[in-house]
Amino acid sequence: MAHASSYKPNSAIAKWFDVRLPVMRMMHDQLQVYPTPRNLNYLWTFGGILTFFLAVQLITGIVLAMHYVPHESMAFDSVEHIMRDVNWGWLLRYMHANGASMFFLAVYIHIARGMYYGSYKAPREILWILGVFIFLAMMATSFMGYSLVWGQMSFWAVTVITNLFSSLDAIISGLGTAIVQWIWGGFAVGNPTLNRLYSLHYLLPFVIAGLVLLHIWALHVPGNNNPTGIDVKLKSDTIPFHPYYTLKDGFALSVFVILFMGFVFYAPNYLGHPDNYIAANPLQTPPHIVPEWYFLPYYAILRAIPDKLIGVIALFASIGLLAFLPWLDTSKVKSARYRPVYKWFFALFVIDTIILGYLGAKTPEGWYLLLGRICTAYYFLHLLVVLPLVGLLEKPTAMPGSITDDVLGKGSPTGRPARAAASPERR
Repeated sequence: MAHASSYKPNSAIAKWFDVRLPVMRMMHDQLQVYPTPRNLNYLWTFGGILTFFLAVQLITGIVLAMHYVPHESMAFDSVEHIMRDVNWGWLLRYMHANGASMFFLAVYIHIARGMYYGSYKAPREILWILGVFIFLAMMATSFMGYSLVWGQMSFWAVTVITNLFSSLDAIISGLGTAIVQWIWGGFAVGNPTLNRLYSLHYLLPFVIAGLVLLHIWALHVPGNNNPTGIDVKLKSDTIPFHPYYTLKDGFALSVFVILFMGFVFYAPNYLGHPDNYIAANPLQTPPHIVPEWYFLPYYAILRAIPDKLIGVIALFASIGLLAFLPWLDTSKVKSARYRPVYKWFFALFVIDTIILGYLGAKTPEGWYLLLGRICTAYYFLHLLVVLPLVGLLEKPTAMPGSITDDVLGKGSPTGRPARAAASPERR
């Protein structure tokens, strides 16, 4: 949301810098006085929470990389060395491992909020698509990081997931096998595979950081969405980001960090798998291979389909379709608050995804497999059929005239109208 700059340098040095590198002006305009809708609830604090956990993952990851040895005969022992011999190594390792889980918990809430309030609709399509790219990069980074432990579950998870590309043999003979061998660096998962995963795991977080900067930039062009889904119309519809939302974000972050530290100090291995404390053994397959909890819904979708190629396509489509939500949703109303039919379908979609996560941790047999197929069918039915049809057939409820009316009630003092076209920012 463009707005005229109100930054005024207070010293000669500040003026000198402002002319040559206006970093302080940018921070003042985008982080302090940035006009923000006055009705944002606590679900909007997860953007700041995610930024915090990205920083945690980067800092702890860089320090851990200083002690980790990416070699198949030493990787597992180097992790144990970090835990036992490096000063505060246990804390860094547990913060990094549980930080990944908190990162995904926050991003799932962030995505669900965007879907419920229609934050993917015009003019925020690019913002949403960038968010999907960040999500995909997070998944790739986390998978590679999980593999570095080189325990039984890590090793076999790498073997299973990389083997998915062999399904491409059904399209072009030999193509999938060639890709798998290229990823492995040989004919089986081994030292070249570990080195490649380690290199990419170190690189991708910086790619995520770059995508996050683009994501924030794309947010600040149209401005925040809000629970009403109504655009800013009046000057009274907005308040400065600081101190109102910095305090709100700070409080929400504090609560979330308490949850995070609860896992780190009292249940550090609760979200992991005990088999990962067994060194990788290529000759002994675990009885039940499962990924980390945040991959379980997609793992359930993969296993629900008997054909390997179609299962892989469904796996990637279940994530890729999210990027097309701005066009799959045909409703002209953004917020589900005013969509009496869609809000129930959305609740069903959330429940369906949670059930898929539960089924992903179970063996694919009996009623687990049947229920997995039903939930997989609804997942795609919701995105490809329910979303377009409900948008066309649903009758929305009455909406407030402005954000201020939503907060203070109709007929409240609304201030003077916002300008139709904001003046460009000073550069």
